[in-house]
Amino acid sequence: MNKRLNLLQPYPFEKLRGLLASANPQATGLPLIDLSIGEPKHDAPLLAKQAITESLAGLSGYPPTKGSDGLRQAIAKWLEKRYGLPFIDPQTQVLPALGSREALFAFAQVVIDDSRGGWVVCPNPFYQIYEGAALLAGARPYYVNSQADKNFLSDWRSVPAEIWQETQLMFVCSPGNPAGSVMGLEDWRYLFELADRHDFVIASDECYSEIYLDEDNPPMGGLQAAHALGRTSFDKLVSFSSLSKRSNLPGLRSGFVAGNADLIKQFLLYRTYHGSAMSPLVAATSMAVWQDEVHVKANRQAYRDKFEAVLPILAPVLDVKRPDASFYLWAATASDDAKFTHDLLDQQAVKVLPGSYVSREASGINPGTNRIRIALVAPIEQCVEGAKRIAAFVRNQRLTG
Repeated sequence: MNKRLNLLQPYPFEKLRGLLASANPQATGLPLIDLSIGEPKHDAPLLAKQAITESLAGLSGYPPTKGSDGLRQAIAKWLEKRYGLPFIDPQTQVLPALGSREALFAFAQVVIDDSRGGWVVCPNPFYQIYEGAALLAGARPYYVNSQADKNFLSDWRSVPAEIWQETQLMFVCSPGNPAGSVMGLEDWRYLFELADRHDFVIASDECYSEIYLDEDNPPMGGLQAAHALGRTSFDKLVSFSSLSKRSNLPGLRSGFVAGNADLIKQFLLYRTYHGSAMSPLVAATSMAVWQDEVHVKANRQAYRDKFEAVLPILAPVLDVKRPDASFYLWAATASDDAKFTHDLLDQQAVKVLPGSYVSREASGINPGTNRIRIALVAPIEQCVEGAKRIAAFVRNQRLTG
């Protein structure tokens, strides 16, 4: 067996199941409200359902690893329009993927030279795939804490020079999970300068890029930042995106990787052997969905409505604010986040995720300690009811505490 498997830590939701095993929400007599996992619950767009039924003939053939020409072209056009880019080459700079999760993991296996070891730098809190990908590729994750006084952006300038010198890959996530913070152009400038100086690759996880709360201020993407800074060939950069959050299609398993042509070429070589080609059925459906923005705007509005309904209920009792993007609230608690989560389910039948489960101790602190992540993915009525129960729980804690 691969001994590196022993390095992997339990996934957050595996830990959550263990934590909540002793809770008894049934005794409350209340229906369960699950706000713990970032799985979109809005309806899938009708055009996706129609495209699936019209594409069933695609089940009869093997799919090309590179994906269909039509899908790559649709993704390239979407990138150009979304980020104001003059030209994305669908032949060399775009590669369809089976969602961003598998692509993020696989890309690390391509980039990291395990004979060198070294570091994979990632935000903290973080998506645990970054950590697992680093460990199984033979590198070590280096966690960079987010800071509340910097809108929960990672403090990249705190990383020692000797770490950067041995870094092979860096994961960034903007908009971030869980706080929804968005990196600006100067953040990108700093990271590109480091990548050039120390010769590492940046993997930009942008799966929340289309869930933003200001319709007139969409988040900047990595390719957009690179182009603005004159890096028109996207040196040392690839971006990852997905239809899961944008279009409420997590079960479709469809996303893409885009960026530097040399990196995409090597990733395609790996995937030829990895066997992760996209079904023609999924490709045809994805092409239709990437070409439509009407359902995406409606999706964003639905999340805005939830934030506007929920925040007035939670803000008086929790340290929480509206994020720049994503569908999460990153709320501070007055007590241990794991105990808070357990007792909230036990007393109010509401499930959230402890912040410490999506972060690691680094530089002497765990930035998720005494925080919870609330995913506003349920219907608005459930989100509002869940917020009311959380508020009642916090008030009762204060009375009895």
